[in-house]
Amino acid sequence: MVYYLLSIAADLDNLTDLQPRGGCDDPTYPYYFKVKCEGCGETSLKESCVMLSEQVPLSTGKGVAHLVQKCKLCGREGNVQMITGHGQPLTLQQSQREEYGKLMIFDSRGFEPTDFSFADGWKAQSIAGTSFDVDLSTGEFAEYDDKGKHPVGIVNVRAKFSIVRRKDRQGRKDSFI
Repeated sequence: MVYYLLSIAADLDNLTDLQPRGGCDDPTYPYYFKVKCEGCGETSLKESCVMLSEQVPLSTGKGVAHLVQKCKLCGREGNVQMITGHGQPLTLQQSQREEYGKLMIFDSRGFEPTDFSFADGWKAQSIAGTSFDVDLSTGEFAEYDDKGKHPVGIVNVRAKFSIVRRKDRQGRKDSFI
């Protein structure tokens, strides 16, 4: 099993705390990404959708996952399980330092997640305290904060998947490095 951390970065203008609308562990937020088969190396043409609120049984009948699908080329089955409790909003300070914020960890078996797609369903807060619903499907967001009397915006959104491992190799703790 391999654990993949999805991290996001963006250039935030007078905004902070960018995250899915219901928080980083929002059960209704759909994560869209492509998967690469670890068997044959084929990358899916279409994006897969993974949500905490949706689980499907494994073909073995032993357990469930948030995504179960077969590779279109070789027929190998893979699955993805989401691991909650590790995501944090992307802050203005992280943006200014050009750092990535941790969003979600995926336990992936048979597939490697790639090419995360930003969509609608995000939120951010202005430095004046105004909350904004954010649609990142076009890769940017621009608005005006009447309360703070300044423009707000998000550009240069990017995401990456990186391999992480558990601190406790026996799996007793859900902490990662």
